[in-house]
Amino acid sequence: MFYRLIESSVNIPSGRSDYVAFGKGQKNLIIIQGLNVRDVKGAGASLALMYRIFAKDYRVYLFDRRKVVEKGLTNWDLAEDIYHSMKELDIRSADVFGVSQGGMIAMALALEHPECVDKLVLGVTSSRANENIKNVVGKWVDCAINKDHITINKETFSLMYTEKYLKKYRLFMPLVVRMIKPKDFDRFAILASAILDFDCYDRLNEIRCPVLVLGGDKDMITTGKASVEIADKLDCEIHMYSEYGHAAYEEAKDFNSRIYEFLANGIN
Repeated sequence: MFYRLIESSVNIPSGRSDYVAFGKGQKNLIIIQGLNVRDVKGAGASLALMYRIFAKDYRVYLFDRRKVVEKGLTNWDLAEDIYHSMKELDIRSADVFGVSQGGMIAMALALEHPECVDKLVLGVTSSRANENIKNVVGKWVDCAINKDHITINKETFSLMYTEKYLKKYRLFMPLVVRMIKPKDFDRFAILASAILDFDCYDRLNEIRCPVLVLGGDKDMITTGKASVEIADKLDCEIHMYSEYGHAAYEEAKDFNSRIYEFLANGIN
């Protein structure tokens, strides 16, 4: 790689958060992932490859969720963790890209600490937990409590990806469904539960920075309607992928390039 990859941790009031950093640019980009069973630490190389388009112009940071969680944790709390991580690393402001739950956290960060967010990109996310989200994520929480990772994975893959994608990897799916599981089921359940109580819709007009919304018409988790709802409220730029669902950020080949083009206007 032509840039140095760092996998480290940062101390925040809630404890400790791991992060990955790469890229050699002068501007900062914070990427907030969605709910995930994979930690960023140990996955730095694959993440750097996935987001390599940003490495030349940006110093890219991906922060993991806090290590120690308690019931009642909210997306607003997780946004505060990002804010304190930025302070610890002397990041005064950054462009911020959040996907799925990460988009919720990104909106919370932009609302509570607007001075820290230069531009905001929201991918396949929602400003509030609609009924579809409550049904899907609520089931994940129940499965996590019962330590049933197989059902979580089956539901996730079937709802996220297109038939074409699933067909392409059908031979590997049975193995993946069994092998991938949270290191800590209770932690996963608490982090997932934070999605269910989130609602910032009525405050969206407080966001003053430029915003790009990217959504999928076939999104069966947050729904495509949720992306449109955000863009309508903010009167901001939006692109909807008619052929993709919640995994548009993985399946759409131009997803990251659209983000780059939107952010590039602010690069000197």
